[in-house]
Amino acid sequence: MKIVRKTLVGALALAPTPLFACAACYGKSDSPLAQGMNWGIFTLLGVITPVLGCFAFCFIRMINREEAANKQDNAPKNISEL
Repeated sequence: MKIVRKTLVGALALAPTPLFACAACYGKSDSPLAQGMNWGIFTLLGVITPVLGCFAFCFIRMINREEAANKQDNAPKNISEL
């Protein structure tokens, strides 16, 4: 019984199903599906760009603080050290 059940599940999993192309592949670039896909792309770009910008800002700020700290450490403490 288990062999029959496994064979049936395997046959159903491997059964061919019709494939439908997306609006861009099908050629209807003015369809609602294509417009939704474009808005999805723009939304992802609108989210990813500020996040990457914040990471870049943080790294640039850390580098600038590190350089300022190094300059402060290397500066002479008083006139007698000159």
